[in-house]
Amino acid sequence: MSKFRKILFFSKRQKLIGSVVLLSLSLFLSEYLSGLPLLVSSLILSVSTAILLYVSIKNDVKETFFYPILILPLFYTASFSLFYPLIPERLFTRLILTSIYAFGLYSLFLTQNIFAVSTIRTITLLRSARIVSFIITIVTLFLLTNVIFSLRLPVYLSSTIILAATFFLNFQSLWIYSLEKKFVPEALFLSVFIALSLAELSLILTMWPINASIYSIFLTGVFYAYSGLTHAWIEKRLFRGVFWEYIWVGFLSVLILIFFSRWGF
Repeated sequence: MSKFRKILFFSKRQKLIGSVVLLSLSLFLSEYLSGLPLLVSSLILSVSTAILLYVSIKNDVKETFFYPILILPLFYTASFSLFYPLIPERLFTRLILTSIYAFGLYSLFLTQNIFAVSTIRTITLLRSARIVSFIITIVTLFLLTNVIFSLRLPVYLSSTIILAATFFLNFQSLWIYSLEKKFVPEALFLSVFIALSLAELSLILTMWPINASIYSIFLTGVFYAYSGLTHAWIEKRLFRGVFWEYIWVGFLSVLILIFFSRWGF
């Protein structure tokens, strides 16, 4: 009976690998779309990413599963599927983008699995998983802000999207440092504060003479500084050296913004 079950049911790792392959192929095909079909396919792919991750890990964490684990995979797929129209339309470019997406998605699935299992037992890879997750969060935000700025949406709409995206990304980024439901109110408060700050900055940047890449670098740098400081505070390691590390990243982001601005004089 046990052998039959092993044949009939895939293991968790097989489900994760199969999900990555399926989503990567779907992303590659969606890169030939544009306009409304692209938006629809991006939405379907993003939701499918969260569903496939849940299906892959639900048997191990039925009682301890918590929804923040699904946030980053959803936004990660959305950022890649919407970013492609901004780069040259070549087969080689599509293959490179899809490969990067697949590698990042598999790494992300593994980290989310570690977070899920860590709610029931201690795992030595937890700290490494947090670092990988934070890096993927930064990449995701960079791609999303690049897309938002490139679309030249109305000011109120772009700022609202930035507000929502940074709120959810920061909320999951903070939650993985506690992995406890009782931490949710604090994570919500901090996430709202950071999201409002970046939304206000994005509002100012819509009138600033910069291109989409500098816009994204600046907002991502500020997010990195804000979120990194809150992570250090949660871990009770907000020492002077750590504090100034994040402050310098924020300061460097401001310098890049000023230096690469296209002033008309």
